[in-house]
This record gives sequence, structure tokens and C-alpha cells, in this order.
Amino acid sequence: MTTTTAGIIAHGAYIPATRLPLALIHGAQAKAGGPEKAVAGFDEDAITMAVAAGSNCLGARAREGVDALYLATTSSPFREKQSAAFVAKALDLAPDAATVDFTGTLRAGAGALLAAVDAVQAGRARQVLVIASDARLPAPRSALEMHCGDAAAAFLIGTGDLQARVTASAAVNDEIYDVWRTEQDDYLRNWEDRFNVKHGYGASLPNAVRRLFERTGTDADDYARAVLYGPDARSLAGTARGLGFAREAVQDALFGRVGSCGAAFTPLLLCAALEQAAPGQRLLAAFYGDGAEALAIEVLASGAQPALGVEALLSRGRRLKSYDSYLKSRHLDPSEHDRRGGDGVPATVHWRERDDDISFHGQRCTACGTLHFPACRVCYTCHAKDSFEPERLSDRTGRVLSYSFDHFFPSPEPPLIVGMCEVDNGARVYVQMCEAEQGELRCDLPVEFVFRKIHDAGRRPNYFWKSRPLRAPGTGEGAA
Repeated sequence: MTTTTAGIIAHGAYIPATRLPLALIHGAQAKAGGPEKAVAGFDEDAITMAVAAGSNCLGARAREGVDALYLATTSSPFREKQSAAFVAKALDLAPDAATVDFTGTLRAGAGALLAAVDAVQAGRARQVLVIASDARLPAPRSALEMHCGDAAAAFLIGTGDLQARVTASAAVNDEIYDVWRTEQDDYLRNWEDRFNVKHGYGASLPNAVRRLFERTGTDADDYARAVLYGPDARSLAGTARGLGFAREAVQDALFGRVGSCGAAFTPLLLCAALEQAAPGQRLLAAFYGDGAEALAIEVLASGAQPALGVEALLSRGRRLKSYDSYLKSRHLDPSEHDRRGGDGVPATVHWRERDDDISFHGQRCTACGTLHFPACRVCYTCHAKDSFEPERLSDRTGRVLSYSFDHFFPSPEPPLIVGMCEVDNGARVYVQMCEAEQGELRCDLPVEFVFRKIHDAGRRPNYFWKSRPLRAPGTGEGAA
């Protein structure tokens, strides 16, 4: 009997471009080069970031080969509705792809990753897309707000040309109230830091790593890189030192640049480690949350790198000018009109138009090849009727044909930029624009398309696609 070896085929990450300088949280002046954290923009959440990371991971791969999507998050915008199905629709996965939410713990990413490996290993799926995405909400000006950041990471699990594979794992579970959020809580809650580190993180994560050492007959010197969860830089450094890892072997945890991004924390750092790793090296990845889980990972090949690596994503930051603009983006400014009122988009309309709005499907005329958006019955070039095939527009680029500024739309970052864009080789779409500076706008400006939240009317998120200026990797994005 032949044993199938499952592992990581590809990976990709997403770090939101918006940066909140930590000095602004307590009313100080932000200094150039000072510590900051990545925060989801006013039109972003765990779902939109998951779509961005998944798209970066999949690249130009055929979506039909992905049999399942596992989403790990503790900050789904829905308390009862599957977020994985939403992400699968936006990524244009096949309707028969299995979707599962892994949630309720910061180490949900480890569970999703191992479940995907087991599913492929057992022959239940050819490829599984695993995404970890979190945009947690700490109380304004709290200690947690200084450490928490937002990000997402994705891994495509399958067989064949593997970049890396999990060779062993070890886990411990622990019941402790250190950081939590109940159904009634709007913000993250936490107990006293010394208790959390000493009896929670500082006990469970080293325990899991030492169990892995025992199980594999290894020690810290056998691993080229240690990818470790940490609640803060100081605690992480102390834990790594206690486990015997040299300082240069510990993966940069990106404190002061991204922050502790929940279930996506270790997966994001693992993406960064894979981008730097060489074939034959061993990595150790440790996850924390109500216990801990440690994975031994063998790097098999350099592998195809994502379109945007972690360092490129880090360089695309746009700093917020004030703390008030951050509060407005999270609906936390009491002086602001609550934009979540009203009835929102009817469920029937959402259902009827989900191929256009969520999957961003256009349609190509099979008679003359003209690309249309939105869907219609008669081709406006050759007038053929009901002769179309669907075509995904989300992974195309385009150019700006016209634009205008809307100063009346209730946006946390006015004015709202809207305009007509021509998709490469075809259709024209009227969309909002994000992450753009007014001074850079012009007709023929190259753009890409990103999945974003349009509004929260009816107290539920409504999503569509927006255009964003197409920038070369490593290009900064100024200040917001």
C-alpha cells in the first residue's frame, strides 16, 4: 500500500496597509520609524483579510483543484453563520468544496493545519486551503490594544511538489482565564499580565515544545528557526531563551510592526520563515491558546514564493494621522453617527447577486468574446442571446477611466473615491477605490481589485470589490 505524503504546496499572507503608531494610543506624537501595529481598515475584517491571504497563496492556480477550505479565526463578524463559506465564495472555489470554521481559540490555526494534512493524507481531499485570519477588538487605550494587531496567513495543503511538511506534533491543553471574550463582550478581556504569562503562556507553550523534543529526539539546536507565539516581545524572548533557542534562531515576531494577530500570529510568522528557509532545514512552530501545540516542520524545497511576501506587505504601510481616525474606523467614536442602522441589503438580493458581488464573476460572450459585467442576457457587441460563460475578474488588473470624490458618503476617511475602471481585456466596472492618495489619481492609473466591506447597514457586513492602485512590491503608501 502506497502512503501519500501531504504537506505545504504554497503559502501566502496578508497584512493590512493601515498602521496605527502606538504613540497615538496614549496621546503622544508619533515619530517616524517609531513602533506601530497593523490594523484592519474601516472596510476590512477577518473575512476580507482571509480572502486577500487566500488569493495571495493560490495565485494563478486552478481553483477547481481545491476540495476544502478551513478558516481559523476568533473574530468572525458572524456569531452564527459560517465565515469559511463566505471566503470560499469570494475566492471562487467550487460549490462542492467543503468549508469548516475553526474558532474559539488562538491556536485554531494549528488545528486547521493538522486537520488539512490528515484529510489529504487520508485521501479525503486532493488540496485543502487553510487560512488563519484575525482582527480582534481590544478596549480603546487598554494594555491589550498596545499589543494586538491584525493579519492573515494561508497555506495550500496537498501532495506532489511540496515546499514543506509537518513531521511531528505535540499538544497540551489547559483551562485558564487569561484572554477571553464571551457572547456579551464587545472587547477582549484579560486577567493580570503576570498571572497570564506565568501560569498560562509561560507554562503551556514550553511544555508543548519540550514534549515535541522528547517525541522527536531533538533539541533547540536541531531547528534552524523557531516560530513562536508570544503575547509580547519580552515574554517571547524569555520563553525562547528558556527553551535553549539562540536569539538569531528565533523568527522575528514583528512586534512594533504588526502586533499579536491572534489565530494568525504563528501562521504569519511561519510564512515569513518559509520565505527565508533553505531545503533540508527544520522549523519549529508553536501555537498558544488554552494550552499549546508545537509542530516540527521539514523544509523540502524553496518552492514558489507568493506574489507579495511578508516583507513586501510590511513595506506597504500607510500611517494613521490620529487616534480618532482609528476609533471611527471601528465604530468606537461616540460622537459619530452609527452607520450600522437601516435594513441593509435584502437577503434575497444578496443571494441572487452573489456570483457578481462576492465571486466577482463577469461573463464572456461565446460568440464574439466580449467580456460583460454585471451579467446580462444579450451581448452588447454582437447581440447574441444567452450565449455566455462565467469568467472571474478578481485576479485581473485594470485601469481607471474616470473618478470622482464623494464628500457626503459617511466614510471614516473622507472623501470616498469612486470611479469607472476598465478590467484588462474587457468589461467596465463602477467601484469604490481604497488605499489611494488624492494626489496620485489620474486616468489610466493601473489598479487591482480587492475584496472589501462596503457598509454594515442592518448590523451585518455587506461586501463587494474595490479597486486599489497597483503598486510594485516594496512601495510604501504614505500616511492616512
